[in-house]
This record gives sequence, structure tokens and C-alpha cells, in this order.
Amino acid sequence: MTPTPKRNDPENGAIRLDKWLWCARFYKTRSLAAEAIRNGRITVNEVRAKPARLVKTGDNVVIRRGPFNFDITITSLSKSRKSAREATRLYTEDPQSLTKREELTEQIKLDAGLGLKTKGKPTKRDRREIIRLKNRI
Repeated sequence: MTPTPKRNDPENGAIRLDKWLWCARFYKTRSLAAEAIRNGRITVNEVRAKPARLVKTGDNVVIRRGPFNFDITITSLSKSRKSAREATRLYTEDPQSLTKREELTEQIKLDAGLGLKTKGKPTKRDRREIIRLKNRI
């Protein structure tokens, strides 16, 4: 009697979405990946998915992490988590997604440079300066 093939097996051409996100190093643990999927931050082929959804090569996955969106296409599947360099071989990212993310990163860096740089809680003198600055604007 031959053993029944497993559904969640890369050799059969499909793997669970939460496991793939963990293998591709988008999330540190499978439970974090599953939580993101349940919260609607992950879509597969423009459809909201569940953690146990089987994905295969060629599927389009959109991942929203904070202010960043990753629009990727799955190119290969893996049974286990690999190094970061090998994990990038599991997918290809849309060039528009990559440029948008880089632009957003630059904008966040510029905005952070304009903010007030304080060490800890402002002193009474610092608070008065902040109030003066706010009243000028």
C-alpha cells in the first residue's frame, strides 16, 4: 500500500500560506504570519486568504507590513526556513512595488530628520520652546 501524498508539501506543488511566508522570511514565526493573514494584511491573487490556504508557484501575494506594501509573485516553494539570501529566491517583487517602497523609506527618513530630537522627557525649558514654536506656525 502506497502512502497518501501530503497536501502541504512543496513536491506536490502547494504549501500553506503561513508556512511559505515564514520560509520566505517575511515573518519571524508562523504564528505571526497566521495572525497577519487573519487580520487581512495578506491577499493572494487579490483575494483575502486564510492561513491554511495552499499557494503555488505563480501566485500573486500582496503583503502589507506597516506603511510598506510588498507585491510579490511566488517563484518557488520550500519545506524549511533558509538563509535570507536563499529566501529571496522564493519570490520576485514587482518593480513598481520596490520603487514605491524605496521612495516611502526615503520620505520617512526625511520626515524623521525634521522632527525634534530630544533625549527623554522634555524639561520645563524645552516645553516652553516647543509651545513657542507651535504658536508661531
